[in-house]
This record gives sequence, structure tokens and C-alpha cells, in this order.
Amino acid sequence: MKAKSILDAKGNAVVTTRPETMVAAAISTMGQKKIGALLVCEGSGDIVGIVTERDVLHGLAEHGSALLEMQVADLMSRDVLTASLDDEAATLMAVMTKNRCRHIPVTEEGELRGLISIGDLVKNRLEEMERESSQLRDYIARS
Repeated sequence: MKAKSILDAKGNAVVTTRPETMVAAAISTMGQKKIGALLVCEGSGDIVGIVTERDVLHGLAEHGSALLEMQVADLMSRDVLTASLDDEAATLMAVMTKNRCRHIPVTEEGELRGLISIGDLVKNRLEEMERESSQLRDYIARS
């Protein structure tokens, strides 16, 4: 299955923030939306980073409560891997595993099209396995 199909099924809404946003506000947004990451975008829409729950934990360990008064730009991961709409789910899983990341923005011609999480990929794989299992059961029942 391709990234496009996953986004078609889950939707392509992406919650973003700006680099100058205070970390406390970013954490609040993630909590309210029940999400594990925010893409950090400039006013032009260009992706400049990503801030994740993991970044917050590392920031708290390093800065303590002072982290809350810092800007997202001080905390975010700047090297953001991206995927295309044509990338296969298996490829995305391999990239996430190799790079130890849980979220990959999907872009097309420089425009953000969605965000795929490891949870989306696991859900997709479980659905594929269930379809395969069901087809095998049907095949065996007809034999």
C-alpha cells in the first residue's frame, strides 16, 4: 500500500506550529489534540522541523522546567525525513525503524500532503494481514 492510500483512509490534516511558539503552548496543543508530534513550519509553509514527545522528554531532562519558556525552535529536530505519496508502507516502516522516528511528513512538489505515524503503518499492516487471512480462510473453505 502506498502513502497516498494511507492518507486517503486516515485523512491529511496536519497540526503545525511555528518556530517561535513557546514550548509550553506546543505541549498544550499536543495534549489537546492527542497527538505525538507537531510539524514546525515557516509562514511560507516550508517544513523547518518537527517537535515530538521524545524531544520534550529530552528537553525536560536537559533544561528542567525552563524548557516551558523556550521556543520550539530551541527544541525541535531539524533534520526532518519526508516521504512521497508513492512511497510504499513497507519502505516507510523501514525508514522509521532505521532512523528511530515515529512520524514522517508526506510531501508532493514541496507541498505538505499529510503526516504518517508508525501507528498508522501498524494499523495498515494489521488490516492487510486480516484481509490476507480472510482470503486464505475463504480459499480453504472452498477447497
